[in-house]
Amino acid sequence: MSEAEYFATGAAFERPVFEAVHAHLRSVGPLTVEFLTAGIFFKRARTFAELRPMRKHARLSVLLSRVVVSPRFARTWRGRGLRSAYFIDLRTPADVDAEMRDWLTEAYFASAE
Repeated sequence: MSEAEYFATGAAFERPVFEAVHAHLRSVGPLTVEFLTAGIFFKRARTFAELRPMRKHARLSVLLSRVVVSPRFARTWRGRGLRSAYFIDLRTPADVDAEMRDWLTEAYFASAE
C-alpha cells in the first residue's frame, strides 16, 4: 500500500506523529518504510519500530537489546535473550521528544545486530 493510500483513511493525528518519527529516523540513516493495513513498519536489516493506529493515538513499538524501565511504556514484551519490545502511546508530534528519539536511534542501530 502507498503512503497516500494509508493516510487516506487514517485519523487526523496519525500523519503528524508519523512525520515526526520518520523525520528523526531519516536523520539517523537509510531505512525502509512499509505501509501496511496493520500499521507502518520501519526497517533497516529487519523491522525495529512500528506505528500502529489506535482509537485516540498511535502506538509506537521499538525493539531494544536491553531492559528499559519507563512510566511512558503502555506495555512491554520481553523476548528470549536480549530483545524486548516497548510500546509507547503517541498523540502529537511533541511526544516524539529527546527521550523518544534516543530510543528510536538505539532501536535503529540494534536492528543491524
